Amino acid sequence: MSFALPPDLITYLQNLDKFIEDKITPLQNSNDNNRFFDHRRENSRTDWAAGGLPTTEWEDLLSQARQLADEAGFYRFCLPSEYGGQNGGNLWMAVIRMHLAKKGLGLFNDLQNEHSVVGNFPDVLMVREFGTEEQKEIFIRGRLEGKVGFAFGLTERGHGSDATHMSTYAERKRKGEQEGWCINGGKMWISGMHRATHCIVFARTGGKAGDALGITAFFVPRDADGFEVESYEWTFNMPTDHATLSFSDVWIPDSAVLGKVGFGLPIAQTFVHENRLRQAASSLGAAMYCIEESVKYARKRKPFGKELSSNQGIQFPLVELATQAEMLRLLILRTASEMDKMTQREIERDLGDKVSMCNYWGNRLCTQAADRAMQVHGGIGYSRHKPFEHIYRHHRRYRITEGSEEIQMRKIAAYLFGYVGPRKAELSKL
Repeated sequence: MSFALPPDLITYLQNLDKFIEDKITPLQNSNDNNRFFDHRRENSRTDWAAGGLPTTEWEDLLSQARQLADEAGFYRFCLPSEYGGQNGGNLWMAVIRMHLAKKGLGLFNDLQNEHSVVGNFPDVLMVREFGTEEQKEIFIRGRLEGKVGFAFGLTERGHGSDATHMSTYAERKRKGEQEGWCINGGKMWISGMHRATHCIVFARTGGKAGDALGITAFFVPRDADGFEVESYEWTFNMPTDHATLSFSDVWIPDSAVLGKVGFGLPIAQTFVHENRLRQAASSLGAAMYCIEESVKYARKRKPFGKELSSNQGIQFPLVELATQAEMLRLLILRTASEMDKMTQREIERDLGDKVSMCNYWGNRLCTQAADRAMQVHGGIGYSRHKPFEHIYRHHRRYRITEGSEEIQMRKIAAYLFGYVGPRKAELSKL
């Protein structure tokens, strides 16, 4: 059994680093663009007068970086070749995201808004899997060309982790000669709505509260009558783009249905494993950055005439973090490698617990490493002249979103005690 990365993956990382050095870093260093990454970052990125939304200058800079990455052939790496990608698998994507996050803050990879020179496209893959040919043309090619964009409307004000009890509902309604649906309800924490042309809205169309089936996914245009963005919620990590939405008799035609009527929730869960594993890889990379920076600082800093690193009070916490990071790295790589050999159904059946282990522990480890980095660095670590507070504030959200760590642990427990998964038959006999 070899734990070495494939040689062609190592070469890819080297080429990616060269591209960043030649194209992205010069862009970051031009026109005072470093204001988005140094101690001025939060203020430079946030339009406080516009409800805390991202500034136009910040989003334009991100767009420039993505354009350069697309021209160089990196941006669409994980997409199918039919959309200009390289069919990048889970192992490669996990390693790439870990590698980029380990570099720290920079224009090459700023996950506050899921920006990276190597893009992650769960929305595109979802439409490719379930969309009609017309929807694929509009929402895949249109999205890649920058003509359309869509947000993901699942979470509600009173229903977070449990989507089966959602209050938003849709009823059949004809408009003139067209058959369609009328949507009423609301959504909350809908990211990216400020620049989206559509929102994929999940609404109950049948069954009863608590049923997994009976929920349908709809493409709802942002400018539809009755569709209102009520507010953008300010968060621990600004700028914000997390919208609260309301729908009052919003009518849409049958052509707006994504997938089968009543089977929307399985669509929402289709690529959850890939997304959670990639998030874990990013959090781990950021944790490794915090650990490494702390080690370097502890060797250079010499209070009372000796290196800070000679104190066991400094050594032991970092030793524990480094040990956990190395173990998590191996679990992420193994899980990603196994996922590349499985179908979605097999992943859910046999690896769902491993994905959840990676995700909840990666996100928790990152916040612990950032907190320790602040402590090791002292006053300067607590300041915005170091990136640790930014890393902490960003990655803290992932202990709640993308499936809270309690939800992840509950899922692991279901596998561990045999309520689901490969041990179900064995443990149900006890």
